[in-house]
Amino acid sequence: MFDKSDLMRSIEAHPPFGDFGGFQPSDPNRPAVVFHTTSGTTGRPQTLLFGPKSREAQNLLLARAYRWQGLRAGDVAHSCYGHGTVNGGHYVREAFLHWTNALFISAGTGLETPSARQVSLMRDFGATVLVGFADYLRRLAEVAAAEGLSLGDDLRIRMISGQMSPEDKAALTRLWGGPACYDWYGVGDTGIIAAEGPDRDGLYIMEDAHWLELLDVDSGEPVAPGEPGDMVCTCLFKDDIYPILRFNTHDLSRERIDASPSPYVLRRIDGFLGRSDNMVKIKGINVFPHAVGPLLATVPEFTGEFICRVTEQGSLTVVAEVKAGDGDLSTRLRALLKNGLGIDVDVDLAAPGATADLTEVERRQKPIRLIDERKRADA
Repeated sequence: MFDKSDLMRSIEAHPPFGDFGGFQPSDPNRPAVVFHTTSGTTGRPQTLLFGPKSREAQNLLLARAYRWQGLRAGDVAHSCYGHGTVNGGHYVREAFLHWTNALFISAGTGLETPSARQVSLMRDFGATVLVGFADYLRRLAEVAAAEGLSLGDDLRIRMISGQMSPEDKAALTRLWGGPACYDWYGVGDTGIIAAEGPDRDGLYIMEDAHWLELLDVDSGEPVAPGEPGDMVCTCLFKDDIYPILRFNTHDLSRERIDASPSPYVLRRIDGFLGRSDNMVKIKGINVFPHAVGPLLATVPEFTGEFICRVTEQGSLTVVAEVKAGDGDLSTRLRALLKNGLGIDVDVDLAAPGATADLTEVERRQKPIRLIDERKRADA
């Protein structure tokens, strides 16, 4: 196996592109290369290199997912994926433009197109489909409400596709007036790996394009069916720049072992369950920050925004944005998190929007959910 740390070491040893691409940038006879980077959510942005064949295969696979989920020719799709050097927005744009005939609005993040302007674009051009990360799509719904736009009249969203948990889907369905919400999973290096279909019951692995293994985080051995493990991907189509053989994404998921509700002969996974390399150990217990949001989502007062802070002493505080609640809300949230995480945590309540500077939800495709002050102290 190899992972992002191996690629980053290659870049450090052979700046600025690394040597994993297997080509010399100055060679006039080298193959064409598409260059982007990751968002840098988990550290320094990583170089992403694609050849023409692998890039177009990724575009086709993503467009396949959108069309499978219900994208139609008459749709106006509003995209909140970021641009610049970051791969996400360009990849989504190419999938729409090359392989669908829906009208595409490439709005980007809130930093690229302010949120109030985005909801105006949706209204003016009649957006029917939203694509992006769930956190920012929730934020846009709040902005639309603050701008006085009415769902079903000013905004008629019928489909949302992006990266989202079941709790995210429930929240987005409620906030946007009942659209069908679909999850899909992929990483920058591989493109889309799995997506929900019309049944919205698990993500179907695109097995004609990828071989996906689920391996134990510590041993690297295959986990039992139904148990969580690191997703390790081999791309069956990527051979024009550099092959991807057993790339450890360090994203956790589990294989579905129940019968599929639809007659698709493809393996299913539950989707993204957290990152094994973003896990923190608190009092001997492994805690995944990504697991906090779904637990808090069961409380009506929670707005959907939070951040976890680990102190230098190793204690965990969850800062949660809430609407007005009763006096024992903190106590209820502490009990909820202790039951779900298995440890005692402190809970600080914050007003809506108060964590935005820390999570950078307006500026990043994937908001920050963990601040580990122990690492700052070590530095």
